Amino acid sequence: MHSASYFISPNDLWNLIGSAQAPQIVDTRRRDAYDASPGVLPTASWGDAKNADWIGSIDRTRPVVVACKAAHEMSQMAAAELRARGYQAAALAGGYAAWSEAKLPLIDKAALDRFAPKRPSLWVTRRRPKIDRIACPWLIRRFLDADARILFVDPSEVPAVARETGAIPFDIENVEISHEGPRCSFDTMLKLFGLEDEPSLNRLALIVRGADTARPDLAPEAAGLHAISLGLSALAGDDDHGLLQRGFMVYDALVAYLRFAAQERHNWPAKGA
Repeated sequence: MHSASYFISPNDLWNLIGSAQAPQIVDTRRRDAYDASPGVLPTASWGDAKNADWIGSIDRTRPVVVACKAAHEMSQMAAAELRARGYQAAALAGGYAAWSEAKLPLIDKAALDRFAPKRPSLWVTRRRPKIDRIACPWLIRRFLDADARILFVDPSEVPAVARETGAIPFDIENVEISHEGPRCSFDTMLKLFGLEDEPSLNRLALIVRGADTARPDLAPEAAGLHAISLGLSALAGDDDHGLLQRGFMVYDALVAYLRFAAQERHNWPAKGA
């Protein structure tokens, strides 16, 4: 996001979401409009454009995008205040109306309010993640809550830790976010939060499912993800959070490949530049 740009287009913002370069997103719709809306921009938190107290909680080192209904006074008021305080801030061109017109995905707000009513949200799963337990935290931080905290504990302790801390358990038996038949916890999360029809994430789900359930026939990339994931796990040992950092790079790259480079082919001998 160019620091001088006052607006960012919906497609340009969407191309950043799902990567480490994604900006912080603040929803500045009037509160009644926000509460009545069924969807919210990925990772967005609500901020009152008329009361800028929330600005102090915004990371000054990362760009910020603010979005209101149609990019009129609410988002421009917030963007102007952020820029006056030295933030690299832009308003979403056309606001939520333009985002919807571009047919870009929104997070199901009812599900988000149910699973992550407070920020940062808290989640818990089994330690020593391999595939699904890296894919799910990646989805959480890239699309639901960029500041989400993930706890890794012994499998037998996940339910008790969830009860004691209020964390959302995932990828264990007998919880809502888990495997459903042949589908992975990652599939379940996409469905719950309204993302399963987004083409790149739908394709990524096939790759994750193939790698996680010994079905490399589901996607040609599945065997590669399986091998890389197990190799990263072997290198990480018990450093689950270090493994997340490395694993997130893999999923960032997979989504970039699916969005921008899936049709590119490499042959030898090389032709042209």
